[in-house]
Amino acid sequence: MTLNESLKSFKEESNRFKTKIFLSHKHDEREYLEGAISFLKSYSVDVYVDWLDDGMPKTTSGRTADRIKQKIKDNHKFILLATEGAISSKWCNWELGLGDAAKYIDHIAILPIKREYSDFSGSEYLEIYPYIFNVDYYQYYKGHYRAKGTYVVFPSINGNDKVVSITEWLKSK
Repeated sequence: MTLNESLKSFKEESNRFKTKIFLSHKHDEREYLEGAISFLKSYSVDVYVDWLDDGMPKTTSGRTADRIKQKIKDNHKFILLATEGAISSKWCNWELGLGDAAKYIDHIAILPIKREYSDFSGSEYLEIYPYIFNVDYYQYYKGHYRAKGTYVVFPSINGNDKVVSITEWLKSK
């Protein structure tokens, strides 16, 4: 095997073991998307964004929907970049429903752009999903002291929230 073949094989093998994330978002909100991708990539994951997919049809059609459905299934995790625009988007809500069916509850999360997660009045259905939360300094949060870092908070079960580090959540496939 040549060096190039060996390097290509190594790259393919290492990519196979990376966590792959389907990132649902509103297409015209790229300023939020860039930050979310940078944030997620800092955890050494692959982020799938539909409009960067060369296999996606050039014009929206039923084939677009079929490809998105398959990509949601193929990726390990589903994250909704929860802006107000995304929450009101038909496509994002449809993708969230597919993510719910394919990934619920351990492999789906909301990445809220608003500081206060519970501030999505009119979209209370989001409360049933885990969400990504950043602790800025050592603080008391959800019944425990938490170190500075990013966590995935699961919905209350019997009055208790399950909180895991985002690193731990991303490693679970």
